Amino acid sequence: MLSYDKQLKALSQHLRKNMTDAENRLWLRLRRKQLKGRPVYRQKIIGKYIVDFYCPKADLVIELDGGQHYSETGKAKDGARDDALREMGIKVLRFSDRDVFENIDGVMERIWGCV
Repeated sequence: MLSYDKQLKALSQHLRKNMTDAENRLWLRLRRKQLKGRPVYRQKIIGKYIVDFYCPKADLVIELDGGQHYSETGKAKDGARDDALREMGIKVLRFSDRDVFENIDGVMERIWGCV
């Protein structure tokens, strides 16, 4: 079982209740074991991070990136976060919000290829 920072629980719950439009759109394709019969969790706490989506059976994190992720600071934070998750043995896939709105089938195809 993965460890997690219990202090992030309230924030994780808040993020689940207030997902972005892109997160909601992808969630409709991932929920209820639609990913090859595997459960996917949203706004899951892993270590000191809250990830957008997590499929434990595939050790896969799926992140959706809005505009703030493309700044130098955002890229650096995301890189450190991805490295930390990979050290835990977790694969990380990143998509832009735009990818979800303009090519949801391509996003799903790439996710399916990792599960």
